[in-house]
Amino acid sequence: MKPFDATLVPAGVSNAQVTVWRGDEVRAQADWLADEVPVALVFNGISHAVMLASPADLEDFALGFGLTEGLLASAAELYGVDVQPVATGIEVQMDVASSCAWRLKERRRSMAGRTGCGLCGVDSLVQVRRELPALPAVQVAPQALARAQRELRHEQAMQQLTGAAHAAAWCGLDGQVLLAREDIGRHNALDKLVGAMTRAAVNPAQGFICITSRASFEMVQKTAAAGVGALAAVSAPTSLAVQTAHDCGLALAGFVRGDDCVAYTFPERFGLHHGH
Repeated sequence: MKPFDATLVPAGVSNAQVTVWRGDEVRAQADWLADEVPVALVFNGISHAVMLASPADLEDFALGFGLTEGLLASAAELYGVDVQPVATGIEVQMDVASSCAWRLKERRRSMAGRTGCGLCGVDSLVQVRRELPALPAVQVAPQALARAQRELRHEQAMQQLTGAAHAAAWCGLDGQVLLAREDIGRHNALDKLVGAMTRAAVNPAQGFICITSRASFEMVQKTAAAGVGALAAVSAPTSLAVQTAHDCGLALAGFVRGDDCVAYTFPERFGLHHGH
């Protein structure tokens, strides 16, 4: 790896010494690792979730997570964010409105006393698939999808150094990347992006989201929760993601690579029409 200007190293990246085998050659060299830190999201003093995340853009993360998980009805319900490093990781202390605190209590109450794993209980199925807003029927040409993926590669400083990060970008309808966030987790990257979009007061009808991962159900739901009408993924969606996108009116494209893409819902919005 060529020497790298330390002033250009993004937050969330650490230096490491590694031993490299290439053919018959063995040598020690410097390399870069993506930081993976436990981040506790604390709402009015109550810890709601601990996520393994990159320790950058945590104010965006707090806001985006609150919005895409349906805990915050709007950014106005988040009064303040205080990022506190602690011995075991980072606490993100969120000062929220009483209505948000009530939603948290209701969610915690419904999950109390359940055995098994997290959201696997029958009582949680309604919560898994939340009501989503009506989405704008945006038109995105395949050329815009290709441009977005191409430009997003240049926004991935952490990925270029470490090979261990995902990214999510807010793009104009022409494919220009306007905002981008990285994280070791694809959901975290999307939450950070939604937080950044909300702070920037973007109009969700004026663009689409591009991601460097597969399009899982959660990625579709978080995109829809942000009011965005189209999602472009470099990899495949799942069946539940496609069904959810269809039900909520999200135009979903996968395998966006070079000039190629696959429309899984609403192909007409990507200017794609079935051949004869």
